[in-house]
Amino acid sequence: MTSYELKNFAEPDDVLEFPFGRGEIVDIGGGKVMRMTLQPGWRWSEHVKPAAGTDLCQAPHFQYLIAGRIGVRTADGSEFEAGPGDVNWLSAGHDAWVVGDDPVEAIDWGGAHVWGRAAE
Repeated sequence: MTSYELKNFAEPDDVLEFPFGRGEIVDIGGGKVMRMTLQPGWRWSEHVKPAAGTDLCQAPHFQYLIAGRIGVRTADGSEFEAGPGDVNWLSAGHDAWVVGDDPVEAIDWGGAHVWGRAAE
């Protein structure tokens, strides 16, 4: 019986690519963890919505932001901005965008299984 697993984002199990964005996903411990890299100009409603086929992002997120700033608007109209060192939890039903001129890099433990995928 194996008592540990070790993965590296340099060798992901899955990769999602969109204009201005990329997600590398590793399958580990019975779950999925994603490293998201989003370039300045990226916005979910412009660059991922066509692939997802939903009005708002339906991926729940539990994220740690490493770099850059991201803005979020939830379905109820609430807005927040997160930056380096912030940890956030976000339910399905939101739009998000890169704020400023620096790329966003985040680690996501919540939505890798559905982020940017067509609704079933």
